[in-house]
Amino acid sequence: MGYADVYAAWKADPEAFWMEQAKAIDWDTPPTRALNDDNAPMYEWFSEAKVNTCYNAVDRHVENGRGEQTAIIYDSPITHTKREISFIELRNRVASLAGALRAKGVEKGDRVIIYMPMIPEALEAMLACARLGAVHSVVFGGFAANELAVRIDDAKPKAIIAASCGMEPGRVVHYKPLVDGAIELATHKPDFCVIFQREQEVAELIPGRDYNWHGFQYGVAPAECVPVEGNHPAYILYTSGTTGAPKGVVRHTAGHLVALNWTMKNIYNVDPGDVFWAASDVGWVVGHSYICYGPLVHGNTTIVFEGKPIGTPDAGTFWRVIQEHNVKSFFTAPTAFRAVKREDPKGEFVKKYDLSCLNAIYLAGERADPDTIKWTQEMTGKPVYDHWWQTETGYTIAGNPVGIEPLPVKIGSPTVAMPGYDVQILDDAGHPVAAGELGAIAIKLPLPPGTLPTLWNAADRFQKSYLNTFPGYYETGDAGMIDEDGYLYIMARTDDVINVAGHRLSTGAMEEVLANHPDVGECAVIGVTDQLKGQLPLGFICLNNGCDRPHEDVIKEVIASVRNTIGPVAAFKLVTVVDRLPKTRSGKILRATMVKIADNAEFKMPATIDDPAILDEIRAALKPMGYAGV
Repeated sequence: MGYADVYAAWKADPEAFWMEQAKAIDWDTPPTRALNDDNAPMYEWFSEAKVNTCYNAVDRHVENGRGEQTAIIYDSPITHTKREISFIELRNRVASLAGALRAKGVEKGDRVIIYMPMIPEALEAMLACARLGAVHSVVFGGFAANELAVRIDDAKPKAIIAASCGMEPGRVVHYKPLVDGAIELATHKPDFCVIFQREQEVAELIPGRDYNWHGFQYGVAPAECVPVEGNHPAYILYTSGTTGAPKGVVRHTAGHLVALNWTMKNIYNVDPGDVFWAASDVGWVVGHSYICYGPLVHGNTTIVFEGKPIGTPDAGTFWRVIQEHNVKSFFTAPTAFRAVKREDPKGEFVKKYDLSCLNAIYLAGERADPDTIKWTQEMTGKPVYDHWWQTETGYTIAGNPVGIEPLPVKIGSPTVAMPGYDVQILDDAGHPVAAGELGAIAIKLPLPPGTLPTLWNAADRFQKSYLNTFPGYYETGDAGMIDEDGYLYIMARTDDVINVAGHRLSTGAMEEVLANHPDVGECAVIGVTDQLKGQLPLGFICLNNGCDRPHEDVIKEVIASVRNTIGPVAAFKLVTVVDRLPKTRSGKILRATMVKIADNAEFKMPATIDDPAILDEIRAALKPMGYAGV
């Protein structure tokens, strides 16, 4: 069956389609039906079944004779450490940690916050919670104490599992003082903390509350897997909300297992035993789905990489890891390749490594501009597949189903909707628009298994945030279009569609033109307030390493390119050169914050910002142009 047949089969009978996929999971009580729509639009999948995530990710591989296979490869260029953990070793370590947590009172339904760097113990902590039926909430290691406190008060964890420190190029990030500060600020106090002491920094433990990771497990009986209901929360993952209050995305256990397992072959085209690498962090959804759960459930070897695309030690680190560990499928964010391209525009580092093991590269996390895709294709000689999904969905909404049938790549499009997703483009009144027209991207309900069923303790906010704008649909918050071949194009967040003198224009389309310039390494376009036209586009460009041309010349050329490509209607005249763009730690550009700076509006410092000092640089670049409160 080709893609069209598979998609049509899902659409004709979603119940039968998902029941068939559920056969790949080992159930304690198998499902008798897939969709529970008794409480629509709050849909649930496989809710009456019973299952355990950790059993499916770890124990069953040991029982099926794969115990000696490597489950986790740890590669840390920052600490010069490499380690491999087999499935049998992983089972023993996870069962031991789960037993120690249980001995301290952690049971099914209790929440545990995990605050860890990219080390195998982070995955072990997640799996130990899953083994007990405890609900984990991973908070990105290094998050500020007040942001961690907000999450403690929302999730009300029985325990916090943390490391003593995280490692960044050239510096140690002290985790333990941040945990202590967060507990002090929070109204809710966890019963206890477990601290993994790293050799780079041994933290001081508070007697009676804090336990050493290793000592805490000594002499305790290992825990067996606890079966949970299909609609039991596997985890809570906080995503930054527009109001500044974090939204706790909930993931139900059964749908999560079924959907992720399906994607490993059908989208990423890996077989059990193959090495799969998602260069992300466990603090983000990619880390949950494709560093921890997806690969392990499917029987793949996963890589835990503690490093950066550049500077650990150079722009060749990705290629080294791929060659050394025989990576078959590689997934990262476009921003990572933009950093590599800016550092190594001619691809000198790529040539040093043998990438023959690699089948394909997948990009997601933000819009992949055509220039970055073309550069990556040319330098690696590999297919590069953009695909689109969200923290809320947990896996691909639109992508290239390479394991079913590789579809022709249209650069600028993440290809087509995956089974489970009926994607539509709507106008402001909620009516579908014609092919090729820009509108709001919405997904017809019900969403497929593995997507968010609600927000943690905030069902009303869930409906208001996602379901109320277009009744019968999930509102993605993205704007785009579908062409006559059914290919989807994500042009911008809905907020990034700007209105210039009555014309709705996509900032993403303008960024595409800027990124095409040979001297531009990275760029962003925002809409700033203009009394005459309502909004005007303003471009920020970062120049490639080695570019010594006058800034004015490059600015003139990119303005001319936008006018030629999009037309004078874009009124594109404002461009400034900056050294770097403000981003989240996962690489998303903070455009909304840049808009507020330009418009001199009040804003809350984004919790996920990588380096707050960049905002001062943006402010300084805007002032000569008459923005940022001049």
